[in-house]
Amino acid sequence: MPKLTISDLKPGMRLLKPVTNPSGMVLLTDGLELTEGLIDRLRKMEIESVFVRGGNKLTRPKDVLLSELDYRFKKTETEPQMAVLKRILADHIAGLYEDDGL
Repeated sequence: MPKLTISDLKPGMRLLKPVTNPSGMVLLTDGLELTEGLIDRLRKMEIESVFVRGGNKLTRPKDVLLSELDYRFKKTETEPQMAVLKRILADHIAGLYEDDGL
């Protein structure tokens, strides 16, 4: 189940999971087909990402991507700013696989 940022959404995509606000109230139901208007509304509500049906399949295991991330940041592990950037990327990778069982 791909999790896409709002900027990657296209009209015609269908929600795999309901979109909720921080208190758990359902804003959009699962199965709903996205329109340009709904995508704009999500953007205005500052929703960062949603789960959609189909889309880009994750073809590489999460542990492989995280290992590559470790390798790419190895030379900069003592720099605090790079550690923050690495953590942000690792969280992003983990979020792509959230609830996917991978």
